[in-house]
Order: sequence, then C-alpha cells, then structure tokens
Amino acid sequence: KSHKELLIPPMPCRAKKNVMFLKTHKTASSTVLNIMFRFAERYNLTVALPADQHFHLGYPRIFVAHFVEGFETIGQNYNIMCNHLRFNPLEVKKVMAANTFYFSILRNPIPLLESSYIYYKNNVPAFRRSKNVNEFLASPTKYYHPANYRESIYARNIMWFDFGYDNNAEDNAEYTQAVLEEIEQNFHLILIADYFDESMILLKHALCWDLDDVIYFKLNSRSEDTVQTLTPESEEQIKAWCSLDWKLYLHFNQSFWRRVEETIGLEVLEKEVGLLRTRQKELMETCLSEQEAVRKNDIRNKALLPFQSGDANILGYNLKQDLDNRTLRTCQKMVIPELQYTSYLYTVQHPHKKRKKLGLPLLWTSPQEK
Repeated sequence: KSHKELLIPPMPCRAKKNVMFLKTHKTASSTVLNIMFRFAERYNLTVALPADQHFHLGYPRIFVAHFVEGFETIGQNYNIMCNHLRFNPLEVKKVMAANTFYFSILRNPIPLLESSYIYYKNNVPAFRRSKNVNEFLASPTKYYHPANYRESIYARNIMWFDFGYDNNAEDNAEYTQAVLEEIEQNFHLILIADYFDESMILLKHALCWDLDDVIYFKLNSRSEDTVQTLTPESEEQIKAWCSLDWKLYLHFNQSFWRRVEETIGLEVLEKEVGLLRTRQKELMETCLSEQEAVRKNDIRNKALLPFQSGDANILGYNLKQDLDNRTLRTCQKMVIPELQYTSYLYTVQHPHKKRKKLGLPLLWTSPQEK
C-alpha cells in the first residue's frame, strides 16, 4: 500500500439508535436499563414501554406486541426496548425496526441463584419452604414443583426462561445446541455481568456510542449482610440443577472473550475500562454525598428509593444537596431506580394516559421540569 492510503482515517461510525435489550433477571440488567433510558432521552428516542399500570412487558407470559403502550398507533416505530419481557422474536419484531440491534446479558448461574434466592424469597414457594439457599440446594426437588410455574421460574434456569425457552426442559445435547444456535441468530451481542465494565466497553464499540453513554452507577444491588455463602457442594449442585443456564453461560462467556479479541483486543479493552472507571469515579464525586450506595433506611429522598424485595436490602444513593440544576438533572438520571424511571418516561411519552402508580413520591412532578 502507498503511504498515502494509510493516512485516510477510518470511517467514523454512527451511533445505533434502534436497540433492543433483553432484560434478564438478577444479572445487573437494571443498571443496563438505566443506561438505555438515559440514551433514549439524550437522543429523544421512543421507548417501547409497558402498557397501562404495568412495569413489565407482560412478564412472565411470553411477549406479545400489544403489551407495549401505544403499539396500535405507533406500530413498528419504536427505537428502544428494554423492560422485562419473556423473549418472543416474532412479536418483538413487530415492535422494533428491521435494523434493530439486539443484545442481552448473562451471569454466572452460581452467584445468580443465590441472588434470586434472597430477592425472591417470599415469592417462590421452593425458596419460602427452605431455611436457606444451601438447604434448598441440598435437595431442590423436595421444595421445587414445576407445576406452579409462575412462582417457580426464579428457582431454576431463569435465564433460559427469559430467553423464551422451557426452564424445566430435559438437558440433552441436541436440544441445547439448537437453542444456543437460535440465540446466536437472534442476538448480535451477549454481555457477561461478571465482567460488567468490559461488557460496557464492548457494547459501546458495537453500538458506536460514546464513553459517557455507558457510564453508570451500580443500581439495584443489595447490602453485603444479605448475601448467603454457598457451600462448595451447593456450587456444584447449581451446575447440575441449572444445567441449561450453566451451558448457556459457558457458551456465551467464551464467545464474549472471542468477540473482544476479534474486535477491539485486550489492550484497548483494558485501557478503556480504565477510562470508564476514572470517569465513573469523577461522577460519583460530583453527584453523591456518600461515595457509595447506601442502605434503604439511609436514602433521604424517598423518590429515589428502589423497590425492595424478599430478604434483600436493596441499596440506593443520596445526591449532594447543593448541585446546580444541570448537574442535579444528570445525577438524578444516574441514580433513579427502574420503576421510577419507567413511570417518568411513560408520563413524558404518553401524557394523556393515566400515570403509573408507584406508591412513592415522584422525583419530577411534570415532564416540563426535565
């Protein structure tokens, strides 16, 4: 090649604005949802929000298009979709544009199951009936009955279920292989929660977004004292009990790192993860009165209180008192919990519809105050 050609800079890519995120359970997906919502607001995009008083897109029922508010009139003209749903590609395609980028996130089933156990302790009969997570895992079939499927999904292969498959299916090689291939065809990218910062950098590159678009504060995490320690036996048991999720995770963890090497390389990845963490730290110093998440009883502004569930103590944030309006707005959007943010966007997008009831004070009384 002549030296002249080498001087031509690579074509800058354009930010993808039609994006569908399959929000899986207990996988850091609430943090991703917040990133998606902020992006939607930055570019004034239309979000496919749950209809009426719902906060989920029909979950745990298999998704159909009319679960989306305004689908009859808006049709296929939504840009962003990211609230909880049980994946159903044909119906999602009715809502999202043809050139939509599809991605999701998976988490190691071992910490995932422990997290589900604490979070859904009161909802899931199998969890309610057992003393603690290790007792449940010592003999899951004693506590778990697939018949009460709505309550039981969180206790076994929850990720498999969220992707639209049978979480009680028999694990045979031919079946699981077919499912993995189908997921690869439906999704452009699968992130790994256990490498969250690396995932954000990979996402940023895949979508051609800016670093600031993937900056986040960790949302919906819980206090350390509500984490139960799994015995080595329990950890092994999870791999067998949730073998479908385990195969799913192993497969996409591998393809995740392959993707990193093929697209950006480990060096660039490491450098950008460093930038992300530095910028995140700066923002936390700007926004937060404590440099970390605080327990539910220590959250001063109840409008910023995350939904509490099970035996978990879901953490939130306190913002600094004397922020100027623009900074305050930026900071609020970083920390606003999922239900509040969903409710707020709903009011902005569907001003004539009845508000979604939260049972909490609203952060913004009117969309004009944006």
